[in-house]
Amino acid sequence: MEFEWDQDKSDACFSERGFDFAYVLRAFVDADRLIRKDTRWNYGEDRYQLLGAIDGRVFFVAYTIRGSVFRIISARKANQREVNDYENGTCKN
Repeated sequence: MEFEWDQDKSDACFSERGFDFAYVLRAFVDADRLIRKDTRWNYGEDRYQLLGAIDGRVFFVAYTIRGSVFRIISARKANQREVNDYENGTCKN
C-alpha cells in the first residue's frame, strides 16, 4: 500500500493529539481493523473510516483512495462508541 497526506495536517495532528499520520498507518495492518464508507456527505470522492488498534489503543482514521494511493485525511483516538464498535466487530454510521 502507498500512502500520502498533507504534511501541515499531519503536523497539526501531532501538535494537537501527540501523534502524526505516519504513526496511524499501523492501524491499517491491524488484522481486526474495521472499515466503513463515509456516507454522511457528498465529498466529491469516496471516503472511508477505519477503526484499528495500535499498541492496544483504538484509532479512527479518515482516508480516501486516489488511484492506487491511500490519502490520509484525518486521524484521532477513537471515542467510546467507536471503541465499542471495534470491540464488537461492527461499524455503524
